[in-house]
Amino acid sequence: MGLIAVGGLQHETNTFAPTKADYQAFVQGGGWPSIQQGEALFEAVAGTNIPVQGAIVALRAAGHRLAPLTWAAASPSAHVTEDAFERLADDLIARLKSAGRLDGVYLDLHGAMVTEHHDDGEGELLRRVREAVGPAVPVVASLDLHANVTRAMVEHADALSIYRTYPHVDMAETGARAAGLLMRLISTGKRFDKGYHAFDFLTGIPSQSTFIEPCKGLYDLMGRLEERSGVALSFAPGFPMADFDECGMTVVGYSHDGRAVKAAVAELADAVAASEKDFALELLTPDEAVQRASARGAPGAPVILADTQDNPGAGGNGDTVGLLEALLRQRAPDAVLGLLIDAPSARRAHEAGQGATIEFSLGALSGVPGHTPLTGRFTIERLGDGNFQCTGPMYSGFRMSLGSMALLRSEQAPGVRVVLASRKCQAADQEMFRHLGVEPARQRIVALKSSVHFRADFQPISREVLVVRSPGPALADPVDFPWRKLRTGIRLRPLGPAFKAPVG
Repeated sequence: MGLIAVGGLQHETNTFAPTKADYQAFVQGGGWPSIQQGEALFEAVAGTNIPVQGAIVALRAAGHRLAPLTWAAASPSAHVTEDAFERLADDLIARLKSAGRLDGVYLDLHGAMVTEHHDDGEGELLRRVREAVGPAVPVVASLDLHANVTRAMVEHADALSIYRTYPHVDMAETGARAAGLLMRLISTGKRFDKGYHAFDFLTGIPSQSTFIEPCKGLYDLMGRLEERSGVALSFAPGFPMADFDECGMTVVGYSHDGRAVKAAVAELADAVAASEKDFALELLTPDEAVQRASARGAPGAPVILADTQDNPGAGGNGDTVGLLEALLRQRAPDAVLGLLIDAPSARRAHEAGQGATIEFSLGALSGVPGHTPLTGRFTIERLGDGNFQCTGPMYSGFRMSLGSMALLRSEQAPGVRVVLASRKCQAADQEMFRHLGVEPARQRIVALKSSVHFRADFQPISREVLVVRSPGPALADPVDFPWRKLRTGIRLRPLGPAFKAPVG
């Protein structure tokens, strides 16, 4: 059996977000494991739903020996700093060069990383990997469903395999699928023929959920096409918050039969293009959402409010309070909001102690324009250290370390509670609430700083899901961003206006 190098670098870059990802952001991990180098990688990811773990299990099961490289991830944010990218990339490449005679390389990447000095972070990393191992060693990468797949990525990798679920419950499965493609390349000694198609419109991430149409049907079609054609297909709806020319939706395909690749990619691309109008999604103001949720929610079947524009999983900092203000203003019943990322307030709660009622100035730490803190008196109902293990379908096995946490109840509107955390992570697992004694299913309203990932664990207990347009940098409608670098002519939303480069 062969020797396979295994590593990766995960970052989803919202170029409009307020905070960049420096090296320390990768040390902290943002809910993912911290930076791992060498043999420590295997223990750090064991049992988790992470692509690299799926690849490790699949490759070992086939009898391959593994050479661990560097693996790192950070919470979505603005650009990865040049220092962070170069330190991590240099370490990965150095370990790759010293690994010995390799039979293949597997990389766990995101596909939407923009650095301070490279618009296409993954394309640049794959170029360096290819340069290090030469043209003969197969290189395969797994990518996030929100990847902005570029021509450079397709050129420098022998194959790319992309998540098929959003919420991403198939991360480890995708790593295993990528490993399978790598093993096919090694066993046959033949390169795949490649197919690639980029689309001419963007769509907001809330409408990319595979729980709803059109993505549900498109991924079902993709599976049927694979079975019929034998082509390994992937569809990436893209990450419409990265301002560079190749941002957008793509389809890729791989097979040893070039004609089959061309036909399968074209058929899937035609289906995606025909579904453009179906990517439109209703967005509510905070007050509209709270009014509807108050009327419809009930213990045992809460209404879920997705605070999508402050989603830490898309570059938000989880610290805006527009939706919380609406809950308080309307004195919402049996409502809880989380996670509000506010380390200073969590620290104050721990200093005051459980049961104390004090005045807080909550949120608005990251400087979202026009957004200010919420001031009010809250009772500290519960305190936590932020260390727990997730149990939901997406974060299953993840060992969270979110720093000091606190559960506050409003004195102004006693039916409203808020969960504070100290480290950025989107609210996509019920254990984030249970850690502080809150059982989400018993609430009437659950407001989550997340766009779609929450659906895996929360939608099964909900009566309804409402998507809210509240303050934050992860805008739900791409047309609202101040784009500068997109390619001319791409539509900024389904059937929407076409981009024209600004003058000057």
